[in-house]
Amino acid sequence: MTQVVMVCGPAGSGKSAHARRLTTNGYALLSFDAIAWELGFRKHPLLDKARLAVHRVLQERLASLLDRGESVVIDSSFWSRASRDTYRQILAHRGVEPVVHYIAAPPEVILDRLAKRTDSGPDDIMVPATRAQVYMDGFEVPQAAEGPVVWIDGS
Repeated sequence: MTQVVMVCGPAGSGKSAHARRLTTNGYALLSFDAIAWELGFRKHPLLDKARLAVHRVLQERLASLLDRGESVVIDSSFWSRASRDTYRQILAHRGVEPVVHYIAAPPEVILDRLAKRTDSGPDDIMVPATRAQVYMDGFEVPQAAEGPVVWIDGS
């Protein structure tokens, strides 16, 4: 049975590390940041046009993987319920109910991780502390009423 895991959390919470761990269980990995990097978008937050272009590529690759019957882990912030619902709707048309893995990490851990970044690749994009705080403050934590949610300790 095809499964989709949507990994969400603020920048620096540990999403990418968790998503990579899931690949050892046979999941194909789709990363918003990796696609953005591949398309040449290196500065975050992305402008709307760039963000939409990345989502378009991600959704095309997701459809291709699902057409082949593969299980997929999507590594993205999915910072709002609306962003999660968009992907839920896409997946519902294919008869797939995703499971959200929310990476919960203390703010001090997040800020420490982000302070060590060097812009060396898609999982190492620098995020200033002030921007990180905005991301954390604006993050909408997934709720059980949305559908299956698993809380993962990101500390």
